[in-house]
Amino acid sequence: MEKLQDSLKYKQWVQTIEKNEINLKNVEELSISRKPNGEILFAKLKIDAYSKSGEKLLPIVLLRGHFVSVLTCLISKETQQKYLLLVKQFRIANGAISYEHPAGMCDNETNPLAVAVKEVKEETGLAIETTQLVQLNDKMLYTSAGLLDEGGYFFYCEVNLSQAEINAFQDKIAGAEGENEFIQTYICPIDEALPLMNSVASQLNYFLYRQARG
Repeated sequence: MEKLQDSLKYKQWVQTIEKNEINLKNVEELSISRKPNGEILFAKLKIDAYSKSGEKLLPIVLLRGHFVSVLTCLISKETQQKYLLLVKQFRIANGAISYEHPAGMCDNETNPLAVAVKEVKEETGLAIETTQLVQLNDKMLYTSAGLLDEGGYFFYCEVNLSQAEINAFQDKIAGAEGENEFIQTYICPIDEALPLMNSVASQLNYFLYRQARG
């Protein structure tokens, strides 16, 4: 059973706030969710912490850890048309279908590139190499730093395939075994993808890619 203080999520959080000169005086575990192997998945903590100027910070933090998001662009060899390889799944927080880029939590993996390669393969069936990935942010970007420690690494990759190979990725069933993932792939022309996305992280990944590639 992994202890909170031994988990990568906790160590990275403490390292980040100490780097920002936060005085962390006390940490109390309120609740812990774990994976079947005992690894910490989420942690709700009550903290006693102060800024370098002495201001007391809000007392609750949720530790989820860092994530990767990979905009996966498939380029038709015949037409040079760009398509996004998205994943489609129901999300419990709003009960709606979400169209997103392949993504996943880093958990206890320190190399986000390795996580990105793994998630693209698990969620879409597309095999890529770390050398195909381009990181779009040079500093951690946070989803909701008022409560969550969750920060994202945003990548893109471009893969040239025949139109037939691209079409073959439509409506594939994917997802990691044992993690209750029910994912279906979705191929979309890149210029039609943005209205489908209701995830801030997915839209951000899209805009970062557009900015980088023009």
